[in-house]
This record gives sequence, structure tokens and C-alpha cells, in this order.
Amino acid sequence: MRKLRQIRLTAMAAFGRWRRSPQVWLAFGLGFVACFLLSNKVILFARDHGTALQLCEPFIWTFGDARSILLISLCLLLLFGDMPHLGSETPLFLVRTGRGCWFAGQVVYLTAATALFAGFILLATCLLAGPGAYTAGVWSDTAAVLGYSGLGESLQVPALVKVLELTFPYACAAHVFGLLLGYSLTLAALIFLFNLCKSRLGMAAGMVYSGYGFLLTPQGIVQGLGVRDSTANLLCGWLSPLNHAAYPMHSFGFDGLPRLWVSYCVFAGLGILLFALAFLRVRRYSFNFTGTER
Repeated sequence: MRKLRQIRLTAMAAFGRWRRSPQVWLAFGLGFVACFLLSNKVILFARDHGTALQLCEPFIWTFGDARSILLISLCLLLLFGDMPHLGSETPLFLVRTGRGCWFAGQVVYLTAATALFAGFILLATCLLAGPGAYTAGVWSDTAAVLGYSGLGESLQVPALVKVLELTFPYACAAHVFGLLLGYSLTLAALIFLFNLCKSRLGMAAGMVYSGYGFLLTPQGIVQGLGVRDSTANLLCGWLSPLNHAAYPMHSFGFDGLPRLWVSYCVFAGLGILLFALAFLRVRRYSFNFTGTER
């Protein structure tokens, strides 16, 4: 119990920096602006056609798209770009708790902060749906029009028929949230690990990780490997972290795309691996505290 209390206090100390950290407020502010810009086309479509929206649909249709996930996850570069934060309180925690408890506190902080940011994104899109959105667990007329008419594809809204016919809004929103959280947490762990290797290298590693998922497209695989379009789609679905985070890019029993549980396992395994490497790095890490250099 003593160790758990030390870990909790270490994580709370990291959250305590939020009050005076402009980059944290900027990350959340940019996240809200991105939610507004990305979900606006769905909300305007419903308004122009006089159809209702289910409360979670702006979140589902916005963050079921890999590019939207990429854009919103880049806010984590601002949120975690300076991790680990080595302020004046860190020497005290290291002396009183040891490196193991201090590291566990950082992991708890990263996990909780990522979940809080993802929850903020979910809440923001639900609020942007407006007072006319209903809470019943059935798809709206807006979703039906976007999915069955093909207008969703032209608007680049991932309202796929297989999603509408095989899922319900709240279950779908829970999976979209879980996949967004998994991708964001692996990105946060990657930033943390590479910042331990070299200061500010985490920002570059995060951009490379995001860029890899963005650049790995079916068109690029077709041109590079000379395979068929269907094979390229499968390869992109399995090899791209962004597509693992996109809900419509999963198998619902009739194609070869990854299942949802596979993507969850991929993110969990990658996160555990990155945090394990970070722990090994912390054991040899030479701390250089803020305010100690002359």
C-alpha cells in the first residue's frame, strides 16, 4: 500500500503542473478546435437536410476516419512533448520513492492523461452535436442517408453500411473511443521512451510514427509492390497503426481485415513493449534537473 500511495502521489504531482502549463491548455484548446472543424460537415449535413443526429454520431463519424485520428493525436505532442518533466520536486520523489515508483507514477500519469484527453474529445463532439441530438441507442436518419445513399463517401464521412447494420451507436462509440485511446497511448509511450533516450527526440519519433501511418496507403502499396487493390487494402489494414485505430477498417466477419480484439491486442502489446523499454532506460538514465545547471 505504501508503494501504491507513492505512485499515486507521483502521478498527482505531474497533474499539478497543468495549472501553470500553457502547452497543456493549448493542447486541449487545439483539440476542441479540431473537433469543431472535423465534425462540422456532419452537423451541417444534418441541418441542411432537416434530419436528426444521435448524440454520439458526430464522434463516431469524425473519429472513425484515420486522418481525423492522426490530426487529433498530434495534440499529444504538445501535451507530452516535455516528458519526463524534471522539475524541482523530482529529486525528492527519486530519493523518497526510488526510480521504480517514480517511473510507475509517470506511466500512471501518461495513461490517465491520455484517457482524460480522449474523454475530452468525446465530450466535445457530443456537445457540438447540439441540443437537437437525441440519446436513444438507434442510428439516426442522418446516418441512414450518409450510409445508404453514398453521400458519406463523397463527404469523406465513414458511415459505412456494415457499421450501420451490425452495430449500435453506443457500442460503436465505445469501440471508437477505445481504439483512439489505444493509438494515443502508444504515441504517448513512444514520445516518453525517446525523450528518455535524448531530449526532444520524442517529438521527432512521434511525428515519424504518425507519418508512417499516414503515408502507408493502399495506393502506395499498389505502386510499390505491384499487388492487387484488394491485397493492398488488407496489407494497409494490418500494417498501418492508423488503420488499426479506425473503426470501419476492421472485419465484421466477412473480410480479411483485423478484428477489433486484434487491434486492441496490438496497441496493448506495443504499449507494454514501449513502457518496458522505457523502464530499462530509466534504470540507466542520468537525471539533469531544471534549475541545477550553471
